[in-house]
Amino acid sequence: MRILIAEDDGPLADLLIRCLREESYAVDHAADGQEAEWMAFENPYDLIILDLMLPRKDGIAVLRDLRSGGMTSPVMILTARDAKDDLVQGLDTGADDYLTKPFSLDELMARIRALFRRKQSTSPAPLEAGPIHINPARKEVRIDHERLDLTSKEYALFEYFVRNAGSVLSRTELSEHVWDINFEPSSNVVDVYVGYLRNKISKVTGGLPLIRTVRGHGYMLDTELLPLIKEGAQSPGKGQTPDAP
Repeated sequence: MRILIAEDDGPLADLLIRCLREESYAVDHAADGQEAEWMAFENPYDLIILDLMLPRKDGIAVLRDLRSGGMTSPVMILTARDAKDDLVQGLDTGADDYLTKPFSLDELMARIRALFRRKQSTSPAPLEAGPIHINPARKEVRIDHERLDLTSKEYALFEYFVRNAGSVLSRTELSEHVWDINFEPSSNVVDVYVGYLRNKISKVTGGLPLIRTVRGHGYMLDTELLPLIKEGAQSPGKGQTPDAP
């Protein structure tokens, strides 16, 4: 899950970022309204935490532009305890929830989980790519009816591959979707996690890793291999040679 925090209070923003990352969320930060709006339209966020009192462009104006521009991601607004008019305006403009400052981190986390549950309850039908079946609401992956046991990051990475099956995805695109915009480009963590996925996938497909390296460009979920799973998941010894991580 990827979250955008639009908050100009540096210490508060740092605290929220640290706590959310400890819960395995990918987190980006915008310090003013214009930056927040630009980032929201440029990146696929699962949640936006939006302070209403932002410099350059206030939160209400940002929220109004996001909704008028077709943005459907859940938005949680942050407001001062005595700013009831702003709170009502924010909800009327399209916010999904709110927190008044000061607030407890436990309450923030509970509200985030509630928003994600609400979003999952209206999620589209499960994803399918050949013998691959994904239930986004339950974060469950099955390949030819056999469950794939994945960590949260592995799941997010594999779901993104399935949503873009047959398309080449760069390391930067993968890292920004699964981790966050401040991801270190020189890090090899994407390659490491692709290796983890290949190992787990191979165990249930008879050796077919499914994720192919496109040298100089990135990785792709190879749709040409998917029919082979239903045919019996040929092993590498029967003509299939897995890519090296």
